[in-house]
Parts: sequence; C-alpha cells; structure tokens
Amino acid sequence: MTTRNTRQPDMHTLLNVAVVGHTNTGKTSLIRTMLRSTEFGVIEDAAGTTRHVEQATISADSEPILNVYDTPGLEDSRALFAHIKKLQAQSRLMLPAQVLEQFAMHIAINDPLEQEAKVIRQVLRSDILLYVIDVREPFLEKYRLELDILTQAAKPIIPVFNFIAGHHTELAKWRQNLANYHMHATLEFDTVAYSFEAEKRLYQKMQTLMELHYSSLQKLIDYRSKLWNQLCLSGAKRITELIVNVSCYRESKVTSNHLIADSLVEDRLHNFVRKAEQKCLHDLLAIFNFSDKDVEIQKIPVNNGQWQLDIFAPGILKAYGLDVGSAAAKGAAAGAGIDLIVGGMSLGAASALGALAGASWSTFKRYGDEIKATVKGMKWQCADDATLKILYLRQKLLLKKLMHRGHAAQDALQLDKADSEKLPDDWNKLISALRQNPAWQEPSVARNANSHYQSIETKLVGALLEGD
Repeated sequence: MTTRNTRQPDMHTLLNVAVVGHTNTGKTSLIRTMLRSTEFGVIEDAAGTTRHVEQATISADSEPILNVYDTPGLEDSRALFAHIKKLQAQSRLMLPAQVLEQFAMHIAINDPLEQEAKVIRQVLRSDILLYVIDVREPFLEKYRLELDILTQAAKPIIPVFNFIAGHHTELAKWRQNLANYHMHATLEFDTVAYSFEAEKRLYQKMQTLMELHYSSLQKLIDYRSKLWNQLCLSGAKRITELIVNVSCYRESKVTSNHLIADSLVEDRLHNFVRKAEQKCLHDLLAIFNFSDKDVEIQKIPVNNGQWQLDIFAPGILKAYGLDVGSAAAKGAAAGAGIDLIVGGMSLGAASALGALAGASWSTFKRYGDEIKATVKGMKWQCADDATLKILYLRQKLLLKKLMHRGHAAQDALQLDKADSEKLPDDWNKLISALRQNPAWQEPSVARNANSHYQSIETKLVGALLEGD
C-alpha cells in the first residue's frame, strides 16, 4: 500500500503533495494517518521535531499515485516574511514565486532561516499544499504571515483542520479567517480521532483542485475504500470467530463433586477463555496495523499482549453494563464464569434422560454422545452467558476504538464503559445454537458451508459493524 524511500517512481507522473504548517500542528501525524503507519517520522510534543524533508509514496494496490512530503515547521514566520519583503523590494520585476525561489537558493547553511528555506524549496517543487492547522490555537499573526508567504508560491492550498474534537467554536473562527484569504476548500481531518470519510474527502478535494490527476486519485479513493471495508470486515469476523470458539468450547465433568477436580476443570476453562481473547486482541491490532509495541507506547490497557483488566476480574460485569444481580452474573463476577450443560442445550439431566426414551434415530445421531454421556453421569462445563457477553462487548468496543484511532495518536486508548454498545438481536438464540454445535469450534469446510452457521456469522458481523 505504501513505500518509503525505496524504489523512486517517476516524479513527473505522480502528484507531489507537500504537508506544511507551523511547528507542532500535526504534519507528521497527518502523514502517519494517511499511510496508516506508526513508523513514518518522529512525533514528539515539542517544537522542531522534523528537521528535514521526508518523503513517502502512497499507492493504489501496486500502482504509485502520489508522493507526500513532510516538511519542517515554519518556526519564525515574522523573520521569513520580512526577508521576503526585502527581496521583493530589491527585485520589483520578479513574480512572487520567483522571489521565493531566489530566497530558497541563496540561504546559507546554518542561516537562522535555513529550516524555512527547506520548506519553501519543497513548496515550489510540489503540485499542491496541505496546510495543517491546530484549531486549538487562535488565528495569530504568525499564521497570517505564513499564509501570505505560501500563497505567493501560486500552488493550490488545502487547509487541514487538526485536533477538532471538542473545539467547534475555534473551528468556526478559523473558517471565517481563512475565508478572507479566499480559502473555502478546507477539510476537517483529526489525526487522533480518525475517520475514513475524512480521508476520502481529502483525496476528493485534491481531485477538485488537480484535474490532471483526477483519474489516478479516483483509483486511490476506490482502492482505499475497498481496503477499509476489508479491514473492518476482517476485524468483525475475527471477533465473531472468538465468540464461536469460546461458545463451542467444553470441558467434560463427571458429577462426582470432587472439589480439586472441579477446580482444575474451571482453571482450564478460564485459561482457555483468556488465551482465546488475547489471541483475538493481537490479531485485531495486526489487522489495523498496530502492534504490541504500539500498545505499549500508546498505553492501551494491555501489557505485553495481555489485557490488564482480566475478563474474570471482580467488577468487570458492572463496567460493561451487565446485570450483576443474577446468580450467573454473581458467579462470573466472583471468577466462576462457567455453566454446566447437558446435550449442548442447557438441558437438565432429568429432561435429557426423559428425551432418550422417545428420541428418533436422527435425534440420537445428532445428540447421541451427549445422551450417552448423561446416562454415565457426565456433564460439560462451558463459558457462561455473562462471560460471553463481556467478550463480545469488550471486543466490539475495542474494534470501534481501533477503527477511529489515527496512527499518530499518543494518548491512552481508554476502553471505558460500554453502555452505548448493545448485544445483537436474538443473542440467546445465537449462543444456544453455537453451544449445540461443538464441532463448529474450529474452522472447517463443513462448518463454513453450513447455512445455519453462515446465518449466525452474518448476524454477529452485522451487529459488530452496525453504525460504521
């Protein structure tokens, strides 16, 4: 999808995009989000982190579409503006862009304006500029001077509003001020609170301003849309696989009321559930191009690939808005989290034995092992409904967080209360059907071709992606 400083495509056929702006407005963050990569550049909460121009190529499948350039921040716009004004006074016959070229060509190494010269050189070499704005800042003189300078390059400019969450008043003021510069093709693109629709609109605005690159940008939009849908679908299917895997899992138990044996069975079941969820967590991070390293850096409540809040920890039911008043919920909150089942249908032993006498051959063939085991005093332990609900709600919340997290985000990813999340319609029926089919625990051709299983998978996936 992206390459960086490897094979150099033909620069004359690709759209060259310079990301410019004042120091610490989120230029590198924007590019990381566009690349969906945490590896590009260096991000620190300090001025002047980017000291050189860095380049990356964005492709549609294997076809390069555009080059994007990360530039140093404009640190001293007042001195830069004064210097350019001085050059303009000395060369009245030169066009504004030619004055900028003269400035960029004659700045010496270690000159106080050397960083600004690097920016101007890349601006002049590029086809279009993305001017990144931290809307939390007021429209100060330094921004007015920067815009005056950048407009002299005679390049299309798209102002990109960053850090917009919770700053509607400031955003409106920025729009009003930019309108005075005849800049109306602005874009809201929060590099922390990611939105795929915002990314798509970015390329659409480029299309409007760069007619010659319209077709290639459309290829990129189509490719990114397809890829995004695949990512979200893969995430939802991975969570569905977790729910199926845990719902179908059983531990056999002979009804001897042996405390040590019962405890070992419970431990095995708990460990199975924990490991299954950890594997799902790892896979979700990989799907959205986050890693265990990023988890550690970004302080997601996970340590070394392990959830810090254990699924069987006391109080987790309440945290996810589940009923802690029921007996099953109390058991799960205390660390039990298991059900005793017979025949995979939560039937009592007596009803199962009663069914044996009138069972047809097809029924016996389907549930024969369960019925025979019941006669021998065998039961099965499995994850209870409360545990399955927590698994589903926690992973659904994580999926939504990852879908809306930019790759430049540095703050802690909080998986707070899931009050807004709801279980799928017919949840009990779906789980009951899975418990009745322990053979579905692992993927197989037979399972995946089964119409009943396909229906369950479709309902779970649809519920996970509902609203997105």
